[in-house]
Amino acid sequence: MPSVDVLSAAKEKVGTVELDPKIFAVKVHAGVVHEVLTMQRASQRQGTVGTKEKGQVRGGGKKPWRQKGTGRARAGSNRSPLWRGGGTTFGPHPRKYGYRFPKAKSLQALRGVLSAKATAGEVVVLDQLPDESPKTKTIISLMNRLELQGNVLMVVDQPSGGLQRAARNCPNVQVLPLASLNVYDVLRHRYLIAVQAELPRWSERWG
Repeated sequence: MPSVDVLSAAKEKVGTVELDPKIFAVKVHAGVVHEVLTMQRASQRQGTVGTKEKGQVRGGGKKPWRQKGTGRARAGSNRSPLWRGGGTTFGPHPRKYGYRFPKAKSLQALRGVLSAKATAGEVVVLDQLPDESPKTKTIISLMNRLELQGNVLMVVDQPSGGLQRAARNCPNVQVLPLASLNVYDVLRHRYLIAVQAELPRWSERWG
């Protein structure tokens, strides 16, 4: 069962806590992680690009010239894809790139990346969060005292609006609700911060 030190905001050790082995001590399946990551990235695509086909382009109602006798190639519309200003052939249209994925696989991948974080010593457990109305300088000061270099993901069960606003101006810090924890955000950040009192909620949600 993995265990980590519980730190105060001043990076002082105030205790030790055992992490749930169902979440932080499972085997990492790289193939499953890749599948889930690909699914998440596809779901984030906007899919708003669109082109017009021949029948959607304005104009082109009149035949440019008669069918025979001109010596030129047959033409039925000046909005043909062969003409300048014509429609696009097989062009992209607005669509959704996301697709459904088995929940069991998503959970397996999330547990795997969390276990990798714990094994690498990149899971930081705090005894408590900053005060109820933190400011940006409070978050920056906390990161400096903890000596966390790189992107940091703070996972809170129900983050307050003040905490989210305070971290919004910190380019390397993101606050994420526990229910929204996902593979992409875990991999995108080097360190993961959790609160000791909320670890039972981790087991309830992801255990």
